Amino acid sequence: MSKSILVTGAVGQIGSELTMALRERYGADRVVAAGHRTPPSAELQHSGPFDRVDVTDPNGLAATVAKYDVGTVYHMAAILSAVGESKPQLCWDVNMNGLYNVLEIARERGIRLFCPSSIAAFGPETPRQNTPQETVLRPRTMYGVSKVAGELLCNYYVRRYGVDVRGVRYPGIISHVTPPGGGTTDYAVAIFYQAIREKRYACFVRPDTVLPMMYMPDCIKATIDLMEADPARLQHRADFNLAAFSFSAAELAAEIRKHIPDFAVTYEPDPVKQAIADSWPQSIDDSAARQEWGWQPHYDLVTMTADMLDKLGTRFREGRL
Repeated sequence: MSKSILVTGAVGQIGSELTMALRERYGADRVVAAGHRTPPSAELQHSGPFDRVDVTDPNGLAATVAKYDVGTVYHMAAILSAVGESKPQLCWDVNMNGLYNVLEIARERGIRLFCPSSIAAFGPETPRQNTPQETVLRPRTMYGVSKVAGELLCNYYVRRYGVDVRGVRYPGIISHVTPPGGGTTDYAVAIFYQAIREKRYACFVRPDTVLPMMYMPDCIKATIDLMEADPARLQHRADFNLAAFSFSAAELAAEIRKHIPDFAVTYEPDPVKQAIADSWPQSIDDSAARQEWGWQPHYDLVTMTADMLDKLGTRFREGRL
């Protein structure tokens, strides 16, 4: 019998949708959702096994891995950028000690591991346009510091112990399924919800703020594609640049107004989030991912916006938003 797949952080923005995609692909009973709180979605909770897991508790984590005979872990548990700045000690504990616990279990049990990084690994000294795969990594946030350290730690476990660890630097992720979760790029999610509900939105970044983004279906596809890639082709491991499209806050608002002409946006920059956004790249060179495992995004700003508004509009009309 094939070993199980464990998704930590399965109640989070990416983890919740990744879990459902993995269950559809590999079988619901084989994919274990793990989180520190009850899933908000009944479908996520009841479509397959669920365990309460705190990744900072190595014994509890190991017990779940043994219980389900786990062979692959998608380690999505993390404290995100804006929340991490308000709670830096918690951010380090979850993002670094949690990762160390997962890596140790992977080393001991021969487990394959996906561990995402983020564009937060970059900093003000990094080239902001077409940011290279190999570049300066000097972030100014605890979240970014934990991501750089995490990349280095994962690559160490690859070289030192031969653990099969893979990861990407996610851009901002936009989803119509899960609400914003405390990230700096979450304005690009909240704006759609407010456009549908209120036809107005107070944006917490400046209108000229440009950041790299990706629609959730492409995020899920990239994650699974990398884990299914031939390891012999991978020259990089835990730090692949990943990109789809970039836009400014004003450009996103303008695209939404093509569908909702009376949508109004004001700009009230949050000092912390704006400073974080200003330290991140505006566009990403992901040629290594394209060459080594065939990455290719499907959605752009136009098609993503149309699909987001269609899906959220349906939920709003049905009273589910």
